[in-house]
Amino acid sequence: MPTAIQVELPAALRLHADIVSHDPIALAVEPPVTLASVITALEAAHPALRNTLRDPATGKRRTLVRFFACGTDISHQPLDAALPEAIAQGREPLLILGAIAGG
Repeated sequence: MPTAIQVELPAALRLHADIVSHDPIALAVEPPVTLASVITALEAAHPALRNTLRDPATGKRRTLVRFFACGTDISHQPLDAALPEAIAQGREPLLILGAIAGG
């Protein structure tokens, strides 16, 4: 049975996907709830986001994308690692942010 989780996206990705609401996006994700399963559900719900969060050739996270769960940067965890229970149960949102680069 799918789990309803919440995802927060930065304004640039919302604009790219034509998402006008600033509320977290509700997604139905089949267990186990992992970054990979969340990204897959997000891409299915918003096809414009395909290939923006992970590289299509390698399936790895794009360099300038960061994932935060319960206040912790989980960007370098494997995409198939289980997300914290608070995220998987929809009590806390998964935050997806663009990294700040420059010098």
